[in-house]
Amino acid sequence: MSKLKLDLHDIFNRSGDIDRALNDVMKDAIAKKIRLVEIIPGKGSGQLKKRVLKFLERNRGMYHRVEKDGDNWGRLFVHFRF
Repeated sequence: MSKLKLDLHDIFNRSGDIDRALNDVMKDAIAKKIRLVEIIPGKGSGQLKKRVLKFLERNRGMYHRVEKDGDNWGRLFVHFRF
């Protein structure tokens, strides 16, 4: 199974770039019918992960479900159903 991966470490302090990167990876997954997107907000203070989760909440119609990684709390999986 193929997946897309988005690591937000490099852009964590550029607000507009974060939303753009999230939007781009979600649209790319839909266009290519890729069923899994791995998003890495990192561990840090947790603020970036909260921001990613808010973005996903606002865009619930784009994906099937979100899974928080039980082994690495700095990583999320977004599942799509086609």
